[in-house]
Order: sequence, then structure tokens, then C-alpha cells
Amino acid sequence: MFVIDLGGGAELRPLEPWQAPEFLAHMDRARESVDPWIPWAGLSTDLASATATLQRYADLAARDAGRLYGIWLDGTLVGGTMFVRFDAGTGGCEVGCWLEPAGTGRGLITRAVTRLLDWALTERGLWRAAWRCRPDNATSVAVARRLGFTLEGVLRGEFPYRGVRHDTQLWAITAPEWTARAS
Repeated sequence: MFVIDLGGGAELRPLEPWQAPEFLAHMDRARESVDPWIPWAGLSTDLASATATLQRYADLAARDAGRLYGIWLDGTLVGGTMFVRFDAGTGGCEVGCWLEPAGTGRGLITRAVTRLLDWALTERGLWRAAWRCRPDNATSVAVARRLGFTLEGVLRGEFPYRGVRHDTQLWAITAPEWTARAS
């Protein structure tokens, strides 16, 4: 297994089905703050559903179509980041993230997503990475800006949550933009 040191006692590691009990405990702590933004947070409510969430990403990883990584802070799972979609054939991916309150304010998401984008846009040679979030998710919007993403548009009413349809912002960055940002 690999571990990427994010500094300050934080690590980025694969999040896999065998870790479902730890993931479920984390989701129980994070659900209130994560559920409005990440639709599967509310779907992982017992061990079977938490395992199914992690298995779905394990299956995506096996097909090189997505991946899921946890962020541990001082040994406790506090959040994660993922390739919601990964398509080497078309050269595109979509990244996403979540964090429970115990991990906020430390730059963990920015550092973790930077590692994913370095790998996807530099090592794997993908052309474009997308980021989707609700416009009222100020934290996610700030991360997209901090990472150099450009707001490309708004998908009106795309995201249903508790009977209300919400807009989704579509942000993106291309490999040349990512490389220029790093230098």
C-alpha cells in the first residue's frame, strides 16, 4: 500500500472496501456537513451501504475509470478525494472531495487534490480535469479557484437534494494551464 505524506500529520491513501467500518464511522461524523454536497454521503448509512460505496470505486479503479483516496489526520480518517470520472481514452477526468469538520482549515483538500492533478495531468497525460460544485458551496469554490480552475458555466437545476433542485458550477483546468501554474 502507498501513503502520500500531506504534512502536519496528514496522509493520503487508497480507500478500499476492507476499510468500510472506518469509512462508516467517518461518514457518521461527517454526514451533516458533507451530505448537502456529496450525494453518496447520505447513502453510506450502514456497513453494507458503506462497503457498496467503496466497492463501486474499487470497481472503477480496476477499470481505470475512477479512484477513491482517504485523508487521514493523525491516524483518523477525516475526508478524501476522488476521481469521480477518469477516462484516459478521451483525456478527461473529474475530481471531487469531502472533509469532516475535524479536518477543515488545514489545506488538506488543496494538497490532496494537487497530488491527484499532478498524477492525472502530468504522469498519465490527461488533457483536462473538471470540478463540479454547487455555487453556494463557498469552500469548494475557493478550492477550485486556489487550484487554478476556470469557471466554465452553470448547469441549472442539475443537482436534486431533499426535493430541491440546485445549480452546479462546472470548473475545469487543462494540462497546459496546470503545468504553467506549477512553474
